[in-house]
Amino acid sequence: MNFKIGDLVTRKSHNNDTVFKIINIEEDTVFLKGVNIRLYADSDVDDLVLSNTEEKELIEKDDRKFKNIKISETFNRNEYFYLPGKILHIDGDKDYLERCLNFYKNSNILAYGVYSKEDDIASNIKKYLEDTNPDIVVITGHDAFYRKKGEKSDSNSYRNSSNFIKAIKEARKYEKAQDKLIIIAGACQSNYEELIRAGANFASSPKRINIHALDPAIIASTIGLSDKSEDIDLIGILSKTKYGPDGIGGIKTKGTMYVGYPR
Repeated sequence: MNFKIGDLVTRKSHNNDTVFKIINIEEDTVFLKGVNIRLYADSDVDDLVLSNTEEKELIEKDDRKFKNIKISETFNRNEYFYLPGKILHIDGDKDYLERCLNFYKNSNILAYGVYSKEDDIASNIKKYLEDTNPDIVVITGHDAFYRKKGEKSDSNSYRNSSNFIKAIKEARKYEKAQDKLIIIAGACQSNYEELIRAGANFASSPKRINIHALDPAIIASTIGLSDKSEDIDLIGILSKTKYGPDGIGGIKTKGTMYVGYPR
């Protein structure tokens, strides 16, 4: 079968479990990006099966599942007013960034989006933080654990974990207190332990699995719409993501939303 850039495909060797978009073809090697999962991959042409689903339809169907997630408690808008936390979302993928920004918009949260290659984030994050002064920063994009490179404890065995770690450390130079700047970091299969150790409040991926494109935004939105005076429900917030604590973990953190009276 002849494939072209932009086609949606699945891999027979992985039981056709993930739908990818073809982003490049070099001879018999096809380069892929997950439509809904933050994953880059490559494949032999013979391993691919053409998907009969349209990309827009696939994304909309997937996003509808997340619209039903209860991001926040019901607000008493007759008596009180609410000031949700402000989010800076830095993403190594333009398509996923756009989806996350739409998610924030639908959740009525102010969010600034920055597209940046993962290896450029650390050198620019201080400026992004100074320009936006956020309560929450998301540092994400693409990552992968390469078993052939070494142990999972070694950040050099990953596609971008070392870049995320550098970015977290630069953000912590800007604001050391983890209750004043909430950091959510990582992507598919990232070195969870080292991202937390570097100063992230939440990170992927405890079980070195893939995460959904919207998972970082779900965590950020929930924190942004949680009362500043109260600890969030740690287990509850992780259960809202696609794969729960296998995909993302974190530390006990307070919300970032101010509640005022009278309205």
